[in-house]
Amino acid sequence: MDESGTLLRSAHCSTPREPDPEAVYAALTKAVAQVAPDDAQALGVGSAGPMTVGGETVSPLNIPGWRGFALLARLQEDYALPTVVDGDAKALAVGEGWKGAGAGVGSFLAMVVSTGVGGGLVVDGRLLDGASGNAGHVGHVVVVPGGALCGCGSHGCLEAEISGTAIGRRIGGPASGAGPDEVERAGRLLGEGLASVANLLDLSRVLVGGSVALGFGAPFFAAANAALHDLSRLDFTGGCEVRPVGLGPEGPLVGAGGLAWRLLGHDVGVH
Repeated sequence: MDESGTLLRSAHCSTPREPDPEAVYAALTKAVAQVAPDDAQALGVGSAGPMTVGGETVSPLNIPGWRGFALLARLQEDYALPTVVDGDAKALAVGEGWKGAGAGVGSFLAMVVSTGVGGGLVVDGRLLDGASGNAGHVGHVVVVPGGALCGCGSHGCLEAEISGTAIGRRIGGPASGAGPDEVERAGRLLGEGLASVANLLDLSRVLVGGSVALGFGAPFFAAANAALHDLSRLDFTGGCEVRPVGLGPEGPLVGAGGLAWRLLGHDVGVH
């Protein structure tokens, strides 16, 4: 990615499911080898979490092979470049604030509803990190008390109820095959969870991407907005809207590039 935010080259590969951490890392470095220029200046990474401060170790709930994996050190050793590792949904927030539907919006949540559910928060133009760098984990807001068991160990989290994995379990097949009632349920639960988040943080917009959300489309977003407006009754959140991300499925990748340019001191619109 160049400094203007233009994605010059990209590569995609499947995430290995075996528990060997080196197999996952090898898949990553193979993809990097397909696109990395000889004059690369920095490396930006958006990874599923949770993670420790600064992405020193990552333990994505949906990638069994990585538990406490020292991703930052490995990348610095192998590529000898300035490197930043952050959450994939936090990267999405940077991308959307720089080049997407969050540009010019001071306070918003960017989130993905895909295999899992994650989020990144921008408040007053600043990306929120939290005590350990994990701020924004909206996927673990409880929306169904005593509901489905979540990978985090709790019950009824958004991730346990509306992620692609959760919906697949509910319907006995891929989430893409969900019927109208399941789509409406997922959107409604999302809106219910977002009502509390919007009230707490005074947000003006929620931008949602990920294969499940974007695949479900307009009915999903309509249900989410209806539930949000039913439950969020304070004057200052009355105008908060749930919208699709502006960058489509490449948003987290654009954001990872934005993290790298921000590391080098460039203005990417999110501080």
